Amino acid sequence: MGLYDIIKANENLTFIDAGSGVSRSFGEIDGSLDIENLRSVVFIYNDNQLPAIETFLNFYRTDHVAALLGAGLHEEFKQHLETEYKPYYIYDPLRSRIPGYIRLDVSDAITLFRRWEKPEEYAIHPKIKVLMSTSGTTGSPKFVRISDDNLVHNASSILEYMPVSSDDVAPLNVPVNFVYGLSIFTTNCIRGGTIVCTDKDAFRKEFWTDFTKYGYTTLGGVPYFYEMLHRIGFFKKDYPSLKYLTHTGGMLNSQLIEVISDYSQKLGKRFFAQYGQTEASGRMAFLPPQDLGRKGSSIGVPIEGGRFEIDEETAELVYYGPNVSGGYASASSDLKFFETREKLYTGDRARKDEEGYYYIIGRIKRIVKLFGIRLNLDETELLLKNTFSGKTFICAGINDRFLAVLFTDQDIKKEDVMGVLKEKLNLHASSLKVLYIDNVPLTPNGKVNYPTITKWLESGDVVV
Repeated sequence: MGLYDIIKANENLTFIDAGSGVSRSFGEIDGSLDIENLRSVVFIYNDNQLPAIETFLNFYRTDHVAALLGAGLHEEFKQHLETEYKPYYIYDPLRSRIPGYIRLDVSDAITLFRRWEKPEEYAIHPKIKVLMSTSGTTGSPKFVRISDDNLVHNASSILEYMPVSSDDVAPLNVPVNFVYGLSIFTTNCIRGGTIVCTDKDAFRKEFWTDFTKYGYTTLGGVPYFYEMLHRIGFFKKDYPSLKYLTHTGGMLNSQLIEVISDYSQKLGKRFFAQYGQTEASGRMAFLPPQDLGRKGSSIGVPIEGGRFEIDEETAELVYYGPNVSGGYASASSDLKFFETREKLYTGDRARKDEEGYYYIIGRIKRIVKLFGIRLNLDETELLLKNTFSGKTFICAGINDRFLAVLFTDQDIKKEDVMGVLKEKLNLHASSLKVLYIDNVPLTPNGKVNYPTITKWLESGDVVV
């Protein structure tokens, strides 16, 4: 059975638009849009509000291939992608017209753009169902090719351990155009009760007003999200409706793990640390909540149906499972291919402990060489976070000449940071650039935007 039919079987499923307050059942959304059923690519520029979600579900039930992108993508990048892939339909809530497309007001809330001409004939492999961008902000034409089977297998595996239930109220605070958000969406569509479609910033009052109004039972986020929750005192209070929290996207520092573990035990919440990548259609591993206190820095164990091995020479973590995607497309001509495989080189270095739990010890590409010595940037970040009571630190390399360390807490002294790096890593002050930053650039899904930071640092405009 395909994903759409599995979702359709959930009679409890309801969607609420946090912006307008509109509530719609899945039955009201099912087939609500009059669209041609062709085998073509459609672009959905998602803003996480109900019209975007309704549009995605309507196209998913057809033969179209949905490319999920962020609505906030720069218009120049949008035009570049549209020129390359020539989508037949486009959903974009931020544009009122698109050259070469006719505007169709298909409902009171949804406007689509359809090409004046039929889509150009180019082959699309029958297994491709969704295209996920490998870059949320740069407009790269590189997509991951994902099949319906990939999504079904991954959602089914997640539901083996995730306590999603019919009375759940899940906000889409992680955008569905990122694979983590998509997996939150699919699992809650299959087994959940209410999905709140929202584009509200989780660190503004409006989001927390909705939290209370709708009674959110779960939240998801990347490490920076939880660092910010800790900063605003989230873990000092009880939220009666909240049952469980989910996490992916990197390692949590030891102090934050301790805070979350204590919070979970004291108030009866469950915290699911997970590990995943777009190329695996979502999740690859999870840490059982009961193990958070004793193995908090671990990604846990493989999901149902998956397994890991560690390359003996490089220590790279290799994943095997039916959720491994069909490779990449960098141009429309690549859509005729789908690499049926169940092996993924993750690009992360890992180790396994005596109980079979896996730990990420760094990314292969997150390396800087200082005076010929390789330095792992992720490990350096974690060292500083652990040393300074879980404060936020961001490490980047500058042209393989300097280690840049950015911190966000004004109470931290630059000299103390440099002292730790000198003492623990034997780094000379001449190789360090340490500075305070009050506004951390983030990707649309809330992760630290390392490419933007690195570009800024390498521009030579930084004064330290």
